[in-house]
Amino acid sequence: MAITFESLDSDIAGRTGKLGAGKRIIKTPALLPVINPHLMLVTPKELRAMGVEALITNAYIFSQSRQYSERVKEEGLHKLLDFDGLIMTDSGSFQLSVYGQVSFTNKQTLSYQRDIGSDIWVPLDIPTSPDADRPTTERELAITMERLREAKELFGNDAPLAGPVQGGIFPDLRERAGKEVGDLGFSFCPIGAVVPLMESYRYRELVDVVMAAKSTIPRSACVHLFGAGHPAMFALAAAMGCDLFDSAAYALYAKDGRYLTTHGSFRIDELTDLPCACAVCRSHTAEELCTAKDRTRLLALHNLAVTLAEISRIRQAIADGTLWELVDERCRTHPQLLSGYRRLLSHAADLELYDRASKRRFFYRGDESCARTEVLRYQRQLDRLRLGKTVLVACDGKEREGYDDVLFFKPPFGPYPPALKETFPIGPAEIPPWDEAMVRQGCRGIRMLAESHKESRIMVSGLLNWEEIFTQEAGDAAELVR
Repeated sequence: MAITFESLDSDIAGRTGKLGAGKRIIKTPALLPVINPHLMLVTPKELRAMGVEALITNAYIFSQSRQYSERVKEEGLHKLLDFDGLIMTDSGSFQLSVYGQVSFTNKQTLSYQRDIGSDIWVPLDIPTSPDADRPTTERELAITMERLREAKELFGNDAPLAGPVQGGIFPDLRERAGKEVGDLGFSFCPIGAVVPLMESYRYRELVDVVMAAKSTIPRSACVHLFGAGHPAMFALAAAMGCDLFDSAAYALYAKDGRYLTTHGSFRIDELTDLPCACAVCRSHTAEELCTAKDRTRLLALHNLAVTLAEISRIRQAIADGTLWELVDERCRTHPQLLSGYRRLLSHAADLELYDRASKRRFFYRGDESCARTEVLRYQRQLDRLRLGKTVLVACDGKEREGYDDVLFFKPPFGPYPPALKETFPIGPAEIPPWDEAMVRQGCRGIRMLAESHKESRIMVSGLLNWEEIFTQEAGDAAELVR
């Protein structure tokens, strides 16, 4: 049966929703833990007990396994793994990226995934390295697209096929791939070959890659960010509209003795206490966990608990309309994440098209808040105000007579009619004492008001100590009065 996706709540470009494959439906955003049948630190049954609704495993590993290759075809993935949730299978593309070749053709891997009862099948796409030059990237993208077309021709539109979006670090190639994948009718679109960007902390480039792909992938499609495993970056990815993440990080970090948190990872032997409320951390001291015989398994359980909790936190933030605040908090834990966050804000004009019109609050967290979608949308709508010939923007909140209209001022948004005092975003905006960044953005709002109301004389009062910034941002568009 075809893959279905239903979007429910949304915030920025993120959304909560329901992904359906066959008879199985899961909530999104969702984490798909990676399962290797030969190296399971946590069993699928244990994952299910922790609330995991879906997992991902590798069809190529099963096909090459003397222990499992035939057995999985006889029993099916769900019975073999003892997991009744959704199971997605990767095609072997990861092995292709590591070893340069696999003994599977595109048709063979898809047929094998079908035969073992996978809920979502992935064609044998080419995961182009971010360091590849443009000719190589274009050549490999052409092979990927040919294989996606072949998959549709062989198995039809009702097959639960994923349509990976490749294109390296070239935004125009990602845009082209997203459009072609959508035109082919794929409703499940993984964005591939981004693990090297995340491993080397190239979050600015990651943002550009994802935003380029998202600009042409159909809005109705479910988007999977391949290989996104660290909880610190989930909120950033969700804000761009990524619905699914798959992670082997919980196990890989555990094997390396690393303890995951939402603000980074730590060597377990460097911790003096365990800053987590999961079952592992409440039943062990840091020293006990460090020296435990089953330390790797215990760390994996902790890492999973932290990762799953972050997915739930993101879903709640989307429902509350507070995803920007969560992104801001998470991305201040590492300089390169902060760089990625600022890069995301440079795409605010695109994100504003998807962001909700009303939210619970606007919580000012510094300079970056001035570039958020809520500020951009509000200032774009200032031209809708109906104003008389003389207009006063009273920045001190004091009404005065002698003007056709009196507006008040709240940075970073700028001027607003008194009637909007209690509405979003003016009313629910929590801001500290004014700083330069918010006043500067608010003065840009005054300029936009004046430029969209040429027939009105816009005057401004009460901007004590901020008059120089007003002059820089509003110029001759409005005038200061005492």
